Amino acid sequence: MSDDPAPRGHQGERHHEDFGGRLNWLRAGVLGANDGIVSVAGLVVGVAGATTDRTAILVAGVAGLVAGALSMAGGEYVSVSTQRDTERAMLRLERYELRTMPEEEERELAHIYERKGLSPELATRVAKELTAKDALRAHAEAELGIDPGHLTSPWQAAWASMAAFTAGALLPLLAIVLPPVSARVWACAAGVVAGLALTGWVSARLGNALASRAVVRNVGVGTLTMAVTYLVGTLFGVAMG
Repeated sequence: MSDDPAPRGHQGERHHEDFGGRLNWLRAGVLGANDGIVSVAGLVVGVAGATTDRTAILVAGVAGLVAGALSMAGGEYVSVSTQRDTERAMLRLERYELRTMPEEEERELAHIYERKGLSPELATRVAKELTAKDALRAHAEAELGIDPGHLTSPWQAAWASMAAFTAGALLPLLAIVLPPVSARVWACAAGVVAGLALTGWVSARLGNALASRAVVRNVGVGTLTMAVTYLVGTLFGVAMG
């Protein structure tokens, strides 16, 4: 059995990078669910303020869920595609520079490590060894902040956003169409408050922030949204009546 610790160190570094990536995805998922809760809650509560027709509320809620989920997916796909195209262009340029001016690129990499606090001799040695091992990755990570082997997938981002928004949007939709007329708005409000408290707490924990502040902020925004849209719906219903 080998006593070389290098493979374990490499695996540990890769595990740390993968965990960081999963953490970012989880945080984005929580925020997507939060958007689904707030936007669809505002929509269905507003419609409930104008009418007691369960079908009308359900149709409006489903339409809002579908439109919001597709909008989130499309926006995320376009955004991540643009980012990925930019990263690929930067990597192509880096490959060209490494091929045509390797000495200058190695000196540039050494200067980066000097600015981080290494001595000139050690920075030069580190740059030389990293370049010999994987020149593109070494230079891309240090100069551009890009890992060439782990570019974000636009489709993955789109599906994740759609799923997160849909999961969040189902909470207010079901909470307002299932209860009887007399309790539906209060049931929806209670479900939304509980959902927003949960997403606020989770997002705070993921970001190592103060959970109570995030929960209060989340619940406050959601409650204000429902109050305003319910008032608008009520006024619209009275005017139409």
